[in-house]
Amino acid sequence: MTSVQIETPSGPARAALHGADKARGIVIFGHGAGGGIDAPDLVAARDAALGTGFTVALVEQPYRVAGRRSPAPAKRLDEAWIAVVEKLRGAELGELPLVVGGRSLGARVACRTVKETGAEGVICLAFPLVPPSRGDRPPQSRLPELEAVALPVLIVQGASDRFGMPPPASNRKVVEVAGDHGLKADPEAVGGAVGEWLGVLPTSR
Repeated sequence: MTSVQIETPSGPARAALHGADKARGIVIFGHGAGGGIDAPDLVAARDAALGTGFTVALVEQPYRVAGRRSPAPAKRLDEAWIAVVEKLRGAELGELPLVVGGRSLGARVACRTVKETGAEGVICLAFPLVPPSRGDRPPQSRLPELEAVALPVLIVQGASDRFGMPPPASNRKVVEVAGDHGLKADPEAVGGAVGEWLGVLPTSR
C-alpha cells in the first residue's frame, strides 16, 4: 500500500493506493460522513476489486485529513473529489478504465461527479436514500442523484438500512445483504457482490 497526499481546493486529501498485478482498471472509493477508509464494507469492496484485477484507491476527504468529523458542504466535497480523481488518473494510476464509488456520503459524491471524473461505472455501498425527517419538513429522497447516473451502477444495501432500499433500474443493480446502514453484518456478501459486478462490467479496454 502507498499513501499519497493530494492538494484540493479544500486542503489536502489523502489516498491509500493498492495496486493490482496487470490491472485492467481502477476503482476509487470515498468514505462515509463520520467514518474512515477502514470501514468493513470498504475493506471488503477493496479486496474484491483487487481480486478482479482492479487497482484501488481509498480516498480521505480533506475534512477527515484535518481531523474534523463533520463533513464539508456538498459543493466542497465534490470539488475535492474531482481534484483527487484528476490527480490520481494523471500521475499515480494512469488512464485505465475508471470506476468510482464509496459508502453512504462517498457514494453520493461519486454519483454527483461522474461526468467530471469520466467514470465508466459506480459502486454505492449503503446509499442513504431517504434521510430522517427534521421537524415538520418531510424527508427528501436522494433518488434523483442515482437517476442522474446513466452509467452501470451497483448498490449494495443492508436489508434493515434505516435510509431505505433504492429501487433497481435498467442500468442499476441492487444487491440486498444482511445488516443495517453500517454493512458490518456480512462483509463477505458485500465483497462477493462487488467482485461479481466488476467481473462482468464492460469497460473501454
